[in-house]
Amino acid sequence: MLRITLIRSLTVVPVLFGISVISFLVIRMIPGDVISSIMGQDFGDPAVEAEMRRYFGLDMPVHEQFFTWFGDLLRGDLGTSMRTGQPVLDEILQRLPSTLLLAISALLVAVLLSIPLGILSATRRNGPLDAVARVVSLIGLSVPNFWLGILLVYVFSVSLGWLPSQGASEGGGLLDNVRYLVLPAVTLGASLAAINMRMTRSSMLEVLNQDYVRTARAKGLAERVIMVRHALRNSLIPVVTVLGIELGALLGGTVIVEQVFAWPGLGTMVIRGISQRDYPVVQGTLLFLAFFYVLVNYLVDLVYTYLDPRLRSGH
Repeated sequence: MLRITLIRSLTVVPVLFGISVISFLVIRMIPGDVISSIMGQDFGDPAVEAEMRRYFGLDMPVHEQFFTWFGDLLRGDLGTSMRTGQPVLDEILQRLPSTLLLAISALLVAVLLSIPLGILSATRRNGPLDAVARVVSLIGLSVPNFWLGILLVYVFSVSLGWLPSQGASEGGGLLDNVRYLVLPAVTLGASLAAINMRMTRSSMLEVLNQDYVRTARAKGLAERVIMVRHALRNSLIPVVTVLGIELGALLGGTVIVEQVFAWPGLGTMVIRGISQRDYPVVQGTLLFLAFFYVLVNYLVDLVYTYLDPRLRSGH
């Protein structure tokens, strides 16, 4: 187990290095830079522009800019925003709670919808409920997040006036916070619920066909006991694995939903950084999100290895 843990830990390093290189280069492939974003394309004083490029280090060759940034990164410094002058890490930590709240809420929505529906669909295979659940999951997989978000805003905010359409609660109570959170969480959790429902259904069907389930029925155990103690516990292992991976992906996947609902999270910060060519903000945020995603995948991989002895033995 220790050997496997060390091997998986070493694989994280090249992944993060590759992500740092890609994030550094891709943002610089976009036409323009922070100087032209601040001053406009028609600014007429080349001397001031050259001085600002020197101040931000943009006059250096790209490889020198990368090694300077990467050296600071190894010391835990993600850089300073060219727009606000604030450390990028501080800005990330300010917005991280909002993104985590949205991601965890969306995951909770997905769990509450998908697991019961997946179990019912598997236990009533080929029945009317199974057919309806599969159609609903197919719709959930097919509908884009941004379109679903706009539709929910139109129905529940514009037409009915039940929920706020944008923003987050500032200093309100629990109920007020929940009202702002409902629409973005449902929008983000819908596609996850569809994926997990199908995963739960297929996993449950596989377990129900195992010999130990048939043996339990032959011994006369109640169907409820068979489902809870035998089928459900074993069928949820792959589902829990997928949920853990989705939590890591959700942090980066909230970008579009945050834009639709003007949610003050990391996604909004990345979009703002791209539009303003704020290189340190974009590079630092993308690397942070990638690190979190890789970390969650790494932890899920270790947990799954611990739960399944066959992976530890190499079979």
